[in-house]
Formats: sequence, structure tokens, C-alpha cells
Amino acid sequence: MSAKETILGYFGEKLNSLFAPVPEGVFSEITEIRVRVGKPLLFQRRSREYFLDEGGIGGDPRRSYKPTSRDIQETLQLMSDYSMYAFEEELRAGYITLSGGHRIGMSGQAVLEGGHVKTMKNISGFNIRISHEIKGCADQVASRIATPRLMHTMVISPPGCGKTTLLRDLVRQLSDGVPGKFPGVTVGVVDERSEIAGCFRGVPQNDVGRRTDVLDGCPKAEGMLMLLRALSPRVIAVDELGGNADIEAVEGIVNAGVCLVCTVHGRDLDEVKRKPALASLLGIFERFVVLSGCGKVVGVYDNRGLEAC
Repeated sequence: MSAKETILGYFGEKLNSLFAPVPEGVFSEITEIRVRVGKPLLFQRRSREYFLDEGGIGGDPRRSYKPTSRDIQETLQLMSDYSMYAFEEELRAGYITLSGGHRIGMSGQAVLEGGHVKTMKNISGFNIRISHEIKGCADQVASRIATPRLMHTMVISPPGCGKTTLLRDLVRQLSDGVPGKFPGVTVGVVDERSEIAGCFRGVPQNDVGRRTDVLDGCPKAEGMLMLLRALSPRVIAVDELGGNADIEAVEGIVNAGVCLVCTVHGRDLDEVKRKPALASLLGIFERFVVLSGCGKVVGVYDNRGLEAC
């Protein structure tokens, strides 16, 4: 089933009628759809913003369709299979994951219990992040972090520029192996926000390789130690490393001889070096993969800042 068929299957009647005429080729390039009560209906495609109205795709927010509370409620009912209570655990984190690995971030009123978010209610909008796999996007990187041995690797990228997509393909290639280059190994993924594997009811919807185990919705620091204790991975992969607890967990991974592959936000290595929490970790990494603002690989560098072979 295509992404368009999956997403439209969750839309209420009005939203479905607006998106149904969008050509399949155009829809396949959409990365985000934002629906807010009383605000212009819009989507992101090729890093550009488009509005949707009764006449089709346009650029004028004044003409765009303004979703109603009914549109939101109809769609939420379909997404939750008419049981929002079943999604209470996921809503605590502010999102739910659909079949196909598409992630729906929610905005609305937080319900607190004991000073912590229990769930959300009065949902007033959502952002659909459409899952995209680009198999092969890590081709020029994989062999340089896996030969002649596995190397601790940090992927550096500005927000929204493809670091998770690259990490996903790296995980797949390390897990499956590449004939004639390196064998496949057991990989453990801590997918705190369900973006790498895109699990739906615990099952990865994205191809993360035949030797990969995923802890979905698990905090990175706790998940890394759980993988280490229970699943014996050769590689542990996490997205957006940075918290103090993460740093402590990384030390345990390195001491256990497990390879770490992670991503961090940053324009380049110099910017990452200026982040206090990460600066103390940089000495363990042997490869740095830097992505540009358009998601292209700028270079793969060793710990001396030289281009890696």
C-alpha cells in the first residue's frame, strides 16, 4: 500500500476529499502535513511549503482550507480505531505511530498526573511526518565505518536535513552486510520517538535489516543499557544523542566493546565541539559524517578531521 493510500485511509471525509486529487507522484514527495483548527491546511514538499484549497494545491494561505474541530475529531477516531484510550501511552509522548511508520505529532491540552503528562485531550492539531525510506543513501558511508572494523560514528546534520534517513539506511546495511565489503552484524536500535524503525504495534514498518532488534518508544539512556544487558548487539544505534543521561550510558557501551552509531544536531563538527555535553564524548568517535542543509553528505572524516578512506 502506498503512503497516499495509507494516509488517506485515516483522514476524515473532508480532508480525504482535498488530498485525494493530489497526484501520486506529488504525494510521494510530501514529508509533512500540518492540520490545525482554523488555520491554513498545508504540507511540505522538497523543503517548500504548499497550501491546499478546494481548487487544489496553491501558494496563498488566505484561500487555503481551514480545518474544523470536526475534521480533527473524525481523523483522530480513524487513527485510533475509535479508541483514543488505547493510544494513551503514546499520547503521553505527544504522538502516535500509524501503519507504515508514519508519525503523528499532536497539539492540544496536556493532562497531568503527579506533575507529569499522563495523556492529551482537546486535540487542536496534528503534524503528520510521512515515513520515507531511501535505500542506498548510506552507500558512500557504510563501508567507511565498517571496514576494516566497526567504528564509533557520529552523524552531524542541521534539523530536518536527512540524518535519521541516513541512520536508518546505515542500520540496514550494517545489519544485512554488503557482499564483498563487510558481513552483517547484530544491531540494536533505541527508537525513542519511533522515527528510525517506525514501529507499529511493536513491529518495524521500515526496513532496518534482518539482524536488528528495536526498542520502540524507549528513552535512549535506559534503552542503550537494556540492549547491552539483554540482546548482545555488536552495534547500538540512536538518534539525536545529547542528554546528560545519554552521555553516561555511552560510556558503558564503549567499555563493553560495542560500536555506537548516533546522530546529533549541528552544522559541522566545530559547532558540535561547542556543546558542553557532547564535547567530552568526541574523543571516542572514529568517524564523523557531516550532512549539508539539503541532506547531502559533505564528507566522512576521521578523528583528526581528515577525509576518511
